[in-house]
Amino acid sequence: ELWISLEEHQDALELIMSKYRKQMLQLLQGRKGEDAEPVLKVHQANSLEIENQIDRICEMGEVMRKAIQVEDDQFFKVQEKLAQLELENKELRELLSISKESFEVEREDLPD
Repeated sequence: ELWISLEEHQDALELIMSKYRKQMLQLLQGRKGEDAEPVLKVHQANSLEIENQIDRICEMGEVMRKAIQVEDDQFFKVQEKLAQLELENKELRELLSISKESFEVEREDLPD
């Protein structure tokens, strides 16, 4: 769910930035080249900063996905070990009951 939310957030950011770039280009085309230079530099700096933030968000999403996968793997290993121990416990209890029954039968067969 976090990964899907992250992807939706990224898509929304990309849509907003594409509209912003389109409007800035329209604005820059309407002005002279001299007036557009400072605005273009600011726009490029902002674009780079946003791209860096998007990259960091993607990295965080990847880390979260790996953490979830590791946690799931550990959970399944614990569940498997628990099932093995329960089976072993059941088998040992059966052996113990058989041993007790055998011991009681031997005691009954012995003369007093």
